[in-house]
Amino acid sequence: MTTNTTTTTPAAAAGTWKLGSFEVNRLGFGAMRLMSTSDGGIRSRETAIAVLRRAVELGVNHIDTAVFYFAGPRSANELINTALAPYENLTITTKVGPGRDFTGAFYTARPDQLRAQVEENLRELGLDHLDVANYRIGEGLDRGEGSLADGFGALAELREEGLIRELGISNVAPHHLTEALEIAPVVCVQNQYGLTARREDDEIVRMCAERGIAFVPFFAVASGQGEDERVAAVARRHDATPAQVRLAWTLHQGPHVLAIPGTGDVAHLEQNVAAAALELTADDLATLDAKG
Repeated sequence: MTTNTTTTTPAAAAGTWKLGSFEVNRLGFGAMRLMSTSDGGIRSRETAIAVLRRAVELGVNHIDTAVFYFAGPRSANELINTALAPYENLTITTKVGPGRDFTGAFYTARPDQLRAQVEENLRELGLDHLDVANYRIGEGLDRGEGSLADGFGALAELREEGLIRELGISNVAPHHLTEALEIAPVVCVQNQYGLTARREDDEIVRMCAERGIAFVPFFAVASGQGEDERVAAVARRHDATPAQVRLAWTLHQGPHVLAIPGTGDVAHLEQNVAAAALELTADDLATLDAKG
C-alpha cells in the first residue's frame, strides 16, 4: 500500500510523519472504541461503518486496530475490512502480544504464538501483509519489566518473510526501545501518554525524536478524566472542547508525535479531527504545563 497525503483535508492540518515506508497524517484514528457506547452497550454495525468511512473522508489515513478489539459479535478488524477495503491510501497499524482465547479471556502470547496472531489479523483485515505490527508487552496498562527480545525477534523473522512491512513496540519502557533497535528497525512506539498521564514517558518521547521514530500515544484524551482549570481555560480561549485541547497539546509535543483518538460517534470524530488545526500559543502551552 502507498499513502498519498497531497490532498488538503482536515486530518492533514497537523502535517505528516513517516511510519517507516508509510507517510501518514499525524491525526489518525484508533478503533478500540468503535463498537462500544459510553455506557457499555454495543454500537450498531451501521454506525461503526459510518464512522470509519467519515474518518477517511476527513483525511484520516492511519488507523490503529487489534485482533482483540471486539464487542459482542463484531470485531474492529472485520468492520474496517467491510467499510474500507481495499484500503487505498490507508495505513493500518495493528498490535500483537495480547490475545483472547475461545472464551473471550485475555492471554499474553508466547513468541511461538505470534505467527498465529499475525495470520489472524491478516485474515480479518483481508490483507497479505500487515503495514505496521506493534509488539505489545505487559499486562493491561502495566509495563513489562523483562526482555522483549524473544517476542520482538519472532516478529522480525515474520517481517523478513514478508508478512509484516514495519515493526513497532507498545507499552514499553526506555530500555525496551534500545533493546528492540538492536534486533530490527522500529518505526513507532505506542504507549499510554497524555497531558496529565504517564509523563515519565517524556523521556521516551525525546528518545523517539532523536531517532526519527514516531511516538503514538493512546488514551491521550481518556487519560484526562477529571478536567482541571488549566485545560478549561485554554479551551475557552479557542472556543474548543477540553478533548480538542488535549489532542492539540499531544500534537505539539513534537512533529514525530501522532494522535489516534477513537470514537464510535460521527460528531465526536469530526471534533477530534478538527483538533489537528488547533494551534496552541506559547502562553497556552505554559498554562497547560504549569504545576497544579
